[in-house]
Amino acid sequence: MKKIKFFSLALCFALVLAGCDNTQKGAAIGAGGGAVLGAIVGKLAGNTAVGAAVGAAVGTGAGVIIGKKMDKAKAEAEAVKNAQVEQVTDANGLAAVKVTFDSGILFSTGSATLATAAKTSLQQFATVLKNNSDCDIAIQGYTDNAGWKNSTAAQSVEKNKALSLDRATAVSSYLQSLGVPASQLKSVEGLGEANPVADNSTNAGKAQNRRVEVYMYASQEMIKAAEAQAN
Repeated sequence: MKKIKFFSLALCFALVLAGCDNTQKGAAIGAGGGAVLGAIVGKLAGNTAVGAAVGAAVGTGAGVIIGKKMDKAKAEAEAVKNAQVEQVTDANGLAAVKVTFDSGILFSTGSATLATAAKTSLQQFATVLKNNSDCDIAIQGYTDNAGWKNSTAAQSVEKNKALSLDRATAVSSYLQSLGVPASQLKSVEGLGEANPVADNSTNAGKAQNRRVEVYMYASQEMIKAAEAQAN
């Protein structure tokens, strides 16, 4: 019964946050208990996989400061061509920004070579990342669940995972070639068919599942600076 009540409270909290900007989210999460509740809210918002390692819950004031920084980063990312931008919550319960690029825009079918048109979008995005250098970055590549010719189902799963990693790595490498520091790019993963965002039984759904997601979240340095400023 206690678990049900706790989950219900977390769900209500997430629904409230859905109507807030990142500044308001930072205040609400900081006041609501920090990392533990924040991780639950983050899971409901679709992401707990990213977040700087911190030893304790981040306070309300620091959450507000970080929220304002993420509002700025989100506004800049929204100007990038072919990018879908969303507010999310990281593993620490802090405001973060998720930027999704359709793999159809970035790559040809079955290829991990960046399309020429994609480079314009990534050039714009590199400027956003450099303007927000106190954000850590995580890149995650995904595919649909389509099988590969002359491969078993298990082999196709592994090939899709490898392709998704190659695509995430291609994005990471190109961003670095544009001056984004390697130290800012904390993780590059290929997750293949995992975490579909749409129905793989339709062509439209498969197209949505073929994607590269880039997360901008508070670095340890940003968190420390925000806590010092708040105090």
